[in-house]
Order: sequence, then structure tokens, then C-alpha cells
Amino acid sequence: MRTTGIAALLLFIGLAVYLLPLQPNLVALQFAGNADAFQAILAQWQPAGVALFRSHLPVDAALLLAYGAFGYLLTTRTAVFARYTPAWRLRVSALMPVAALADVGENILHWYLTSGHLENAALLVPIATACSALKFAGIVLFGVVVVHARSVARR
Repeated sequence: MRTTGIAALLLFIGLAVYLLPLQPNLVALQFAGNADAFQAILAQWQPAGVALFRSHLPVDAALLLAYGAFGYLLTTRTAVFARYTPAWRLRVSALMPVAALADVGENILHWYLTSGHLENAALLVPIATACSALKFAGIVLFGVVVVHARSVARR
């Protein structure tokens, strides 16, 4: 469990530094919302920025595997959630893997959309944005639940 957490943290930091040159930043693309906004960001990035973005996707796949596994293992293999009922532990254990699956969907769509295939962008960009929103919601909710579990454990 510790290994997956450390791997996720190191991969996240490495990718954040690697993608710093992208302006607007990666989050802007993740929440573009529509094809025009998405295309405007790609135009600002120019071909070199798009290539930089595309080159990070295989490493991002390792990151999503690491954080998905970390969340599941923290929930099921440690005492952090010991005071939660089995049903709640099961729900919490799904948060990070579901976030990781949403990240997979986002990555596949972004890979396709940044390869020059923009004819379906009006449909696919909102789906990619929804995947991004689900991913971030799962990660943030997991963090909130961990803080709650730790505060309950201290009482």
C-alpha cells in the first residue's frame, strides 16, 4: 500500500513539473467543456505543446493505476476505516478506482482528440470533461473521507 502511495505521489509531482510549460495549463483542457474551447487551447499550445501533452499520457496511465490501487488498498488493508461499517468501507474503497477509470476514459478521449480527429469533438469533448469532473470528484471525496476517518479514529 505504501509503495502505491509513494509511486502515485512521485508520478504526480513528476508529471506536474513536466507539464508546466503548457499554457493554458492541463486543467484548462480537462475542463474545456466544448469543442471550441478545446480547439482554442490546442491552438495556444501549438504542435509542440500538443506533442508534450500526448507524451505524458503513458506515464499518466501509470499514475492512475497507482492512485487507484492506493485508495483501494488504504481502504481495505489498513485500520484507517476500521470504524466504518463494511458497507461504507466498500463504498469508499470504490472511490479511487472509479476515479482512475474516469481518468482512463478522459485519457482515451484526449488521445483521440489531440491526434487531429476533431470531427466528433462536439460530442466527445463534453464526455471527456465529464470524465475529468468524475475523476476530480472521486479524488477530492476520497480525501475528505480520509480526513473524516482520521478524525473519527482520534476521538
